[in-house]
Amino acid sequence: MPPVPGSRIVFRWRKWDGSPHWEHDCVFLGSDEWGDWFGQRAGWRSHRPGREMPAETANVVLLPAGTSEWVATLNAPAHRTRVYIDVAWRAGWREGEPAAIDMDLDVLRDDDRGTFVDDEDEWAAHQVRYGYPADVIARLEAVTARLAREVGARRAPFDEATAQRWLAVLEATIDGAAPGEPGRLDSSE
Repeated sequence: MPPVPGSRIVFRWRKWDGSPHWEHDCVFLGSDEWGDWFGQRAGWRSHRPGREMPAETANVVLLPAGTSEWVATLNAPAHRTRVYIDVAWRAGWREGEPAAIDMDLDVLRDDDRGTFVDDEDEWAAHQVRYGYPADVIARLEAVTARLAREVGARRAPFDEATAQRWLAVLEATIDGAAPGEPGRLDSSE
């Protein structure tokens, strides 16, 4: 169940074998017909074992309702990659935190390269390395192809209007709370 809007939380990603992958500090922004939205301000902490990568620009992240096979990040300018979808396994809420398993396929819309699927060249090696079941592989390849079409067509929620709406909510959010504690929304929100 989502926390109150303005709550600082950590979005946790794992690999198929359960090992830690990425953790992103973010703030819960609210929900709409697409699912639950989180925001990460420029400079907020993202890290994985052995690698720290603060957010280059502000971004908002959509965790679709229910158990999902993808999580979408929509980046603010001047980030060249506007849409970055992590194809996931069982993305959802776990013990009050958003969490997902990264499946090593990504759909991107980039100002320079257009829409494309990233990591396709690594997919076969990762299938062997992490032992992905064949039925999961087939399902997620189909999900990836569908998402690439929707992102390329700029269908909601992968469009600029949806991103701008939630980026405005992020801008209005005051980030004084520690992770897990409710924050406040600016009175202009």
